[in-house]
Amino acid sequence: MKFFSRIQKDIRVIFERDPAAKSVLEVILCYSGLHAIWLHRISHALFKRGWIVSARLVSNFCRFLTGIEIHPGATIGDGLFIDHGTGIVIGETAELGKNVTLYQGVTLGGTGKEKGKRHPTIGNNVVVATGAKVLGSFKVGDHAKIGAGSVVLKEVPPHATVVGIPGRVVVLHGKRVHNEEEYREAISELCKARGYDVNNPHVYAELMEEIDVDLNHDILPDPEREMIEVALRQIQRLETRISELEKELSAARAEISAEAMRTSSIEVSLTNKVDLSKKNDKREAIDK
Repeated sequence: MKFFSRIQKDIRVIFERDPAAKSVLEVILCYSGLHAIWLHRISHALFKRGWIVSARLVSNFCRFLTGIEIHPGATIGDGLFIDHGTGIVIGETAELGKNVTLYQGVTLGGTGKEKGKRHPTIGNNVVVATGAKVLGSFKVGDHAKIGAGSVVLKEVPPHATVVGIPGRVVVLHGKRVHNEEEYREAISELCKARGYDVNNPHVYAELMEEIDVDLNHDILPDPEREMIEVALRQIQRLETRISELEKELSAARAEISAEAMRTSSIEVSLTNKVDLSKKNDKREAIDK
């Protein structure tokens, strides 16, 4: 991608994902995430040429200026958006795909003192929410979402949503927010607003990638709440069943009581008949 085209994309991505952006001048002068990305490209170029100290100096200047620490060795794809980036840390062997979104306080770090690849690989169109920690040399699949405050320690499959400490997958290949028709409508509106040619296949493909980023990282399932709700429903079913059994037991007791009274009446009647028969027998014997 040409130099100016890449810069245009960096600016366009901010307008697409941050409703607070008002003008190009504001974005260029005031967005620390954009400054961090541009400074990282300089430090990364120096790092690849073996000028390690110079690269680290640029990286440290970037941290001082923006509060965002990106190691010069990290590989970052196009379309990265860093929103309110203070406290973000990206390790040396981290790899970020296209159209990744990082929020404040995210750490893409390693574990232990192992050499070689020790930081995560982030796929395309991934959203990592505020304060999330992704630690280790595994991959986070395309279109995944990492919930705020989560600590992810193992591989995340594509189209998954991860929450909790340690992070666990709570949605996998769930219902997507956008369908194909919504894609086309959104792209047409975006092109109209930005003055792009939607008939240009290169522009269309690029925008298709960018618009596929799902920023609704606040809409996450709560597995603990779901478990509590399941337990409550089970308790309610048990209470209903117990109530039904108590009614059945009361009815059975009433029926047994009625049967016992009827049986008692029959026994009394038979006893009276037997006594009367004995008396009659005695009278007949006396008469004789």
